[in-house]
Amino acid sequence: MTFALDEVLVVGISSRALFNLEHENRIYQQQDVEAYRRYQFEQENKILEKGTAFHLVEALLSLNTLSDERLVEVVVMSKNSPDTGLRVLKSIQHYGLDITRSAFTGGESLAPFLQAYSVDLLLTRHPDDAQVAIDTQDCAAALIYDPPESFQPDHDTIRIAFDADAVLFSDESEYIYKTEGLERFQENESDNEDVVLPDGPFAKLVRVLSRLNSKLGADRSPLRLSIVTARNGPAHLRVIKTLRQWGVNVDQAFFLGGMSKEPVLSALRPHIFFDDQPAHLVSASKRVPSSQVPYRSDSLINSLPQASHSETGED
Repeated sequence: MTFALDEVLVVGISSRALFNLEHENRIYQQQDVEAYRRYQFEQENKILEKGTAFHLVEALLSLNTLSDERLVEVVVMSKNSPDTGLRVLKSIQHYGLDITRSAFTGGESLAPFLQAYSVDLLLTRHPDDAQVAIDTQDCAAALIYDPPESFQPDHDTIRIAFDADAVLFSDESEYIYKTEGLERFQENESDNEDVVLPDGPFAKLVRVLSRLNSKLGADRSPLRLSIVTARNGPAHLRVIKTLRQWGVNVDQAFFLGGMSKEPVLSALRPHIFFDDQPAHLVSASKRVPSSQVPYRSDSLINSLPQASHSETGED
């Protein structure tokens, strides 16, 4: 039977994003591949703990129960070999996750397989794979942070929160802010209020999610899309008008004007928050599942001094 993945929302997720494999990853980093394999074999029947993106995946898969047609597909995409990945597959079965597709590449890059699986969103702990996905613009991609310690997901509503600039929209306006200051940024946004903001790395994804909401119906869909951004008036007008031109409906928007995002995110309790700046994510990740969206390699922002978040390991 043939099933077209390009007809549904496809989330590609690494094993370390879905499950807590940080102890195993330390073995891989501090010892060697053989020690990692040996440990996985010994622990093969021990169920893995839930990782940062587990609740998001579980919630998105639940949307399939609201429709006669399949709406969401999740593909486990791991650099493990098939034999060391068996523990991951057993854990998926244990938690009852409706995941039937997987790609175990045996240490090779996941990036070439994103298009093959029609992936709309890649969630990973491996920076190289996220960077390649962003650079090729095949799909949205983000680096998952550690799980928040006391996060309790909303079981009735699926909340996904996005930063605006360099996430939903391009980083052009953010570059003006970083190099010329807030006053020049506000002036630019006011002058271009009616000019649609260029697509960012998550523009396609938010369109897909918005169409999914429309397909389910506003009265039935539990999916809520939110924007949490440092923008404020008058720069917020361009955001609203751009989304209108895109035909994208977001349920909530929080224009913070430079305030910390953590209190709003703590109140909102999204299943995932996407932002480009570690300065926002370090505190937010202590409260809600969070992930960093890399800048494209050719972005001018990469030439500016900034903090980075990078983790490597077998995934």
